[in-house]
Order: sequence, then C-alpha cells, then structure tokens
Amino acid sequence: MSSGGPHGLPNVEAIKPPDLTLTGTLDREATHRLCEEARATLQASDADVLVCDVADLGPPVLAAVDALARLQLTARRAGGRIRLRNPAPHLRELLHLVGLPIEVEMGRQAEQREPPGRVQEAVEARDPPL
Repeated sequence: MSSGGPHGLPNVEAIKPPDLTLTGTLDREATHRLCEEARATLQASDADVLVCDVADLGPPVLAAVDALARLQLTARRAGGRIRLRNPAPHLRELLHLVGLPIEVEMGRQAEQREPPGRVQEAVEARDPPL
C-alpha cells in the first residue's frame, strides 16, 4: 500500500497535543478568555488533550484553582481534558487538597537528573562487589 508520503513513523507534530500558556494572575476576565481559547483550540484540532503550561502562573491561590477547574470543565464539554505542564509544587498540593483531578506533566531538566541507583562510577581494587 502506498500513500504517496514518507514511510515510517507519523509526523510528531501531527500527534503533539495543542498547548495553552497560562501566565500571571488569573481573574474572571482572563479565565473567561482562556476558556474560550481552550474551547476553540480543542474544537479546531483532533486532539482530546489540551496541555496547559502553568510554569509562569501567578501564586497558587484559589482563583488559580477556580480557573483550572473552569478550563477542565470547558475541555470536557468540548470532548477533551486538560493536562498541566510544570506546575509549581504548591499548586499541585492545592489541587490535591481541593480534590481537583487534573493530569500533571512534569518536565525535568538535565541538572535535576539523579544517577541510576546502584551505579558505581569508580572501582577501587579493594572494594567488595555489590
């Protein structure tokens, strides 16, 4: 079967979920605007997940939780859901405390990596085997 396109893995951009960046403090007007944008983005794409980058979101207060709950509801009404990228630890704790079930996607940076367990970098002749 020939499709006329390149063979192999599908284009990564074609399967990457759309994203939305949330910054600053979210008030009612900003939340309404974000919900409209989320609805339009999900309806315009074939994706069922909208990734919300919250790394630059203001302080984790109940207004932020309210905004995220409204975004989740909007996404569900559009046939999808949201996933948070890089939420601050305090925001994750607040979401857990209020019982708001939102997926979280954590980005790790190279300097945050830990070496695999039980790996010995240098061996001395006198060291017993592990």
